[in-house]
Amino acid sequence: MKNYPPRFKADAVALYRLRPEATIRQVATDLGISPETLRNWVRAAGASRPRGRRAEVPAEPPTLLEAENAALREKVRELEEEREILRKAAKYFAGKTRW
Repeated sequence: MKNYPPRFKADAVALYRLRPEATIRQVATDLGISPETLRNWVRAAGASRPRGRRAEVPAEPPTLLEAENAALREKVRELEEEREILRKAAKYFAGKTRW
C-alpha cells in the first residue's frame, strides 16, 4: 500500500473538483493513482463537485501542472527506491557467485 503525502491528496481532490468535465478515473489516470484511491480521498474530504456554476475556488487551487508534477515526483521517488533495491540485490548476488 502506498502512502501519499497529505498535500498530494488535497491537491488531487481539488483537481477533481476543479475539472467538472473529468471523471474520477480520468483524473486518477492523469495523476498516476488508482481511481478507487482518489474516490476514497474525495469521500474522506467530503468534497463534492459544485452543481451548475463553479462554487468559490479555494485560495490556492493546484494547477494541472502542479498536480502532474506532484504525481511525477512520487513516481520518481518510487523508481529510485526500486533501483536501489535492484542495486542491493545485484551486489548481494555478485558476492554469492564469487567463491
